[in-house]
Amino acid sequence: MSYQTFEHILFAQHENGVIWLTLNRPDRLNAANRQLHTELVKVWALLDADPAVKVIVVTGAGRAFSAGGDLQMVEDAHRDYEEVLRILDEARELVYNMLNCSKPIISAINGPAVGAGLVVALLADISIAANEARLADGHVRMG
Repeated sequence: MSYQTFEHILFAQHENGVIWLTLNRPDRLNAANRQLHTELVKVWALLDADPAVKVIVVTGAGRAFSAGGDLQMVEDAHRDYEEVLRILDEARELVYNMLNCSKPIISAINGPAVGAGLVVALLADISIAANEARLADGHVRMG
């Protein structure tokens, strides 16, 4: 998998090995649809294996870091047990892949970070939040 295959993550490589990842669904506040959810799982191993990358900075396009899981994806999964299992497996892999990435990860939280977006924001080694940032997790209401 190469950087060009990502649909909803933009990459900007800078000097000294710093790479910026931008979650790029600003019209949906960077909520993770099925594609972005899968990309967030795969991106960390790809960056970890790239010797040119020394530091990873992740942020969101537009006014949000990430609104979490796209509600349409959540609604669709609600009716499909296999899809629920796939999403849960990916969520586990996302956490595992971020924690096992040997490169320092910095989250630049530029706005709301909710649910899965909050996971990405706070699993970073360093999290920097703008004054406009709002952190929330609706999972606590799910039981």
